[in-house]
Amino acid sequence: MSAETLTAIAVALAAGWASGLNAYAAVLVLGLAQRLGLVTLSQDLQVLGSPWVLGVAAILFALNFLADKIPYIDSINDVLQTFVRIPAGVLLAYGAAGGLSPEISIIAGLLGGTLAAGTLIAKTGSRALINSSPEPFSNVLASLGEDVTVFGGLALAIAHPITFLCLLALFVVVLIWLLPRLIRLALVPFRRLARGRQGP
Repeated sequence: MSAETLTAIAVALAAGWASGLNAYAAVLVLGLAQRLGLVTLSQDLQVLGSPWVLGVAAILFALNFLADKIPYIDSINDVLQTFVRIPAGVLLAYGAAGGLSPEISIIAGLLGGTLAAGTLIAKTGSRALINSSPEPFSNVLASLGEDVTVFGGLALAIAHPITFLCLLALFVVVLIWLLPRLIRLALVPFRRLARGRQGP
């Protein structure tokens, strides 16, 4: 397998994984990397380097950045973002692998959507646990950590694809092990809201 093919696969999977945390950040990183010549995206994704696309992604990232720092608002935002993050994971992963064979592109899209769903569940579940704390600082730190993770993960996939793929495999193993607990945690805020509406 050539270095270019390996990088394309790593970037495709990284795009899917990162979309589950923050799809707008994923678009920003890939678009800026394309524009700065740090990576050559497939023809389908080179549009991410457009100033218009980068500008809209930056605005949406800023709005999401603010919403993601407010306890409980972040959990509601995560549910709403399900309709953005998972499709974005599919499309970005599919497009990033667009320079390879059609079969690999389809597989990359399927894996990208699955990874986006997995990271979204992990994010929502961990946030539900953090939101049980009365102080707001852990929430802000968690959100900042997620943003740094998206930027760092995509940068690692571009610069050191093998290292990223090894870390991604470890993440998947841990996620599968934690999945039942994370799903229960992700539902906690909505159970509390339901109990609050029912009254004492």
